[in-house]
Amino acid sequence: MNTRQLAALLGFAFVAAWIALNFGYALLCLVGAGAFYALAAVLQGEIDLGELQSRVTQQPAGADRAPGTSRVRRPRVH
Repeated sequence: MNTRQLAALLGFAFVAAWIALNFGYALLCLVGAGAFYALAAVLQGEIDLGELQSRVTQQPAGADRAPGTSRVRRPRVH
């Protein structure tokens, strides 16, 4: 089965779920499928969560700060 056939099958399944249930449940099925796909990719090592976190936070990997060294000065509350 190639990628186009798989996409057609998934599209058919989505429309069938939409017709049989309703649009909200069909979207919930897609969200669940995406979550399990991502989980399987993490378990197989295809997605590195550390690298993903560094990309999202725009910090180079391994550039963690020591605790208490933030640049923001907060006033002390007495």
